[in-house]
Amino acid sequence: MTAPTVKLPAPLFAKLSPHPFLLRNLTSAAGPDRPPARTNGRSTQETRPLLVKSSSLSHAHGSALVRLGDTTVLCGVRGELLPVDRIPGFRPVPAEERRRAAGDDRDRDRDGDGDGSGVGRGELKDYDLLVPNIELATGSAPQFLPGAPPTVLAQTLSTRLYSLLHSTGLVGVRDLRVWSTPGSGPQQQKGEDVRMGGAEEEGGGREDGDVEKEEEEEEEEEDRVVAYWVLYIDLLFVSFDGNPFDAAWAAVVAALRDTSLPVARWDPEREMVVCSRTEKRKLNVTGLPVACTAAVFEEKDLGEVGTGTAEGRHWLLLDPDRLEESLCRETITMVVDCSDGETRIKSIEKQGGTTIGRELIRGFAGIAGKRWEEVKDAMN
Repeated sequence: MTAPTVKLPAPLFAKLSPHPFLLRNLTSAAGPDRPPARTNGRSTQETRPLLVKSSSLSHAHGSALVRLGDTTVLCGVRGELLPVDRIPGFRPVPAEERRRAAGDDRDRDRDGDGDGSGVGRGELKDYDLLVPNIELATGSAPQFLPGAPPTVLAQTLSTRLYSLLHSTGLVGVRDLRVWSTPGSGPQQQKGEDVRMGGAEEEGGGREDGDVEKEEEEEEEEEDRVVAYWVLYIDLLFVSFDGNPFDAAWAAVVAALRDTSLPVARWDPEREMVVCSRTEKRKLNVTGLPVACTAAVFEEKDLGEVGTGTAEGRHWLLLDPDRLEESLCRETITMVVDCSDGETRIKSIEKQGGTTIGRELIRGFAGIAGKRWEEVKDAMN
């Protein structure tokens, strides 16, 4: 008499033994004509559908909703004016910065050398003009409980976004400056008329050299920065199912591309910056950097690490979900930009493990380039 066999439903098997379940799917489906498949039916290099919807919030200067599979994040960008008298250690910007000839898409701040390398090491970073913040909503995933303080994951994601915003030069400080032009306002113009009348009544008592000197001083003081726009970039994860950084970065890029700031001008009569209620100016976003993340799934379980056994097979899982992330101890994130026809690597981050080497990184650059095309189509 043979013993009865016990068959467990696939969902129950996945909860009881997630690692053997994923390993079984990757190995049983593999063959000469069939690539390895994951538990969700995707191949190892297949990503989840990406949905990008801009202008999702009506009370923000720019917004975007990004859904990557079951991971959904909402991003809103709101600008606030920061007067320079509230900036400790403010360094005046040379007036020639404003008169610099147009044609350079990348901003060149005073600490840069004209090739965009100064972006992120000057005013943007010194004055904290880009402020990202991430909130993982209660109920977006089982581990996020109500009333809990900000998680380590949320703080880590915010720090990574902050670093990438500056290293990629996505936003230039030129679009965030608010300039004042003395002499263009009505009060300044009236004062010049009065001085000119007084000079005529005095019979031209000033020498030509004095007049030229005053004109040079007025020329030097013609342009000055009086305020900056500070961009508060807030992200809210409505649902969380893995790969949060790719979704968050896509939402940030889409929201910034959607951002329009009110035209701000200096009012010399009230000595303050005023904003137009109707006139807006589109924020210039440089390039289209796209993040691509993959996790390394190893044949041996995480509990067997360090037992001295030889390393077995491994699979590179693109766009991992929450279950796959919990089973992998090594991830790689590559940010690329192919806007000019070439794949330019903006950033590479690798966390944990020793499987990924130079050869895998070289091959992963091609995968990231294909992912860039997919994200570009979704953005457009």
